[in-house]
Amino acid sequence: MCGTFVSLQQTLIIPIIGDLPKLFHTTPSTASWLITATLLTSAVAMPTVSRLADMFGKRRMMVICLILIIVGSLLGAVGTSLPLVIIARALQGFSTALIPVGISIMRDELPKAKVPAAVALMSATLGIGGAIGLPLGGFLYAQSSYHALFWLSAAAGVVLLVAILKLVTESLIKTPGRFDVLGALIISIALTCFLLAVSKGGSWGWGSSSVLGLFAAFVVLLVLWVPYELKIREPLIDLRTSARRPVLITNIATVLIGFAMFGQMLAVTQLLTMPTSTGYGYGFTPMQAGLAMLPGGTLMVFLAPVSATITNRFGAKTTLVSGAVIMGLGYIGLVFMIGTLFTLILGTILVSAGLALAYAAMPTLIMRAVPMTETASANGLNALLRSVGTSSASAAVAAVLASMTMTAGGIAMPAVGAFKFIFWISAISALIGASVGAFLPKHRADLEESFDPGAEYDTNDIRKERAQHGGAVDTTHLVTIRATQRAKEKQEKEALSR
Repeated sequence: MCGTFVSLQQTLIIPIIGDLPKLFHTTPSTASWLITATLLTSAVAMPTVSRLADMFGKRRMMVICLILIIVGSLLGAVGTSLPLVIIARALQGFSTALIPVGISIMRDELPKAKVPAAVALMSATLGIGGAIGLPLGGFLYAQSSYHALFWLSAAAGVVLLVAILKLVTESLIKTPGRFDVLGALIISIALTCFLLAVSKGGSWGWGSSSVLGLFAAFVVLLVLWVPYELKIREPLIDLRTSARRPVLITNIATVLIGFAMFGQMLAVTQLLTMPTSTGYGYGFTPMQAGLAMLPGGTLMVFLAPVSATITNRFGAKTTLVSGAVIMGLGYIGLVFMIGTLFTLILGTILVSAGLALAYAAMPTLIMRAVPMTETASANGLNALLRSVGTSSASAAVAAVLASMTMTAGGIAMPAVGAFKFIFWISAISALIGASVGAFLPKHRADLEESFDPGAEYDTNDIRKERAQHGGAVDTTHLVTIRATQRAKEKQEKEALSR
């Protein structure tokens, strides 16, 4: 449910984007800060909250994030000034951290064989939440006002907060230590510079001094941050772990597939809402466009067990590569399926099916390659890179639609060729992502090469150790000892059987 909630925060506001300047009596560029604020907060929240979750408790950080989201939603529900609503949207950006932290809780609490199915289902809720958000946001806005969108988010946040407090126990897997404040500050500023440049490049001008300065600041800060993280004992993000072959390849593929994913959400939705006078548009309202996208989002949920079956039988690598290839083929099909609504929806369903497989595989690949005590941090970085891909896609789509135009009824509008071009670059991005994923280790080799200190341990061991010592224990050391013992036992059994 948290996964669906995250998607709703991103998509509920999409139907009112065109009316934002009128609602707040401002320019489109200024009103766009309601979108940008959430994006920037998300970039800061994902790595920071994920690391804090590994250190101080995953359930605790989910509760804190939900409280911040509820406060932000209430501000938006009662606020009438643009600055106050921008602050509200910024606080809602903390929702994105719920995904990596929630997936990490699943790894801690569930039997190993059940994790792929659980992760696949949570990844799929991103799709269903996104599909529901468009028609729901349009309906609430049409029946009431934009305040209703924030009231809904506040109510949903309260329900989830109560559910987390009642049903989810705090994870026993923690990594005691000191939080890397300086590292978090540097990377947060760097990511803010990058995403701000990407999101505002179209309106400020890609060659403007502001945009170029932000990109330059991002590079400089990144050059300073990497050696610093390698030097300190307890970094925000363990770059040595991130540089391991399975993690690095998965993260590269994540950026490419994230880019490909957003091409469909933005381009197809806008194509459906284009007026019929263009010769290719369908003249749908935002609500109708959302309903047209709903079959693809719903399919993602039903494909969760399929993703888990493929992962358990053939490995997460096969799931990732297959999903990316299906996405690529779906986009190629969309190039030739624009003509009728049925074929257009069919193409979006194919892309969504591939996306469901690919997104389900990413966290599994990450978790199999990192220590159990770094699960949330590693998933947070992966989710952040996915956001980098989607943000870059948003900028690319906006640039293409603005540069390839036609005149309909005396108004300049995107040409049909612009949408086809977006589908082509999305297809290429997905297929390159599949090619990158092909370099992942094979299923068994992956498990052997990326030995997980927590893969064989039992949570009962942690409970016993905590009872004996009273309070928290250094689980990094304990998990390694338990895993070594179990590995030796396994070797002895195999030797005996031979």
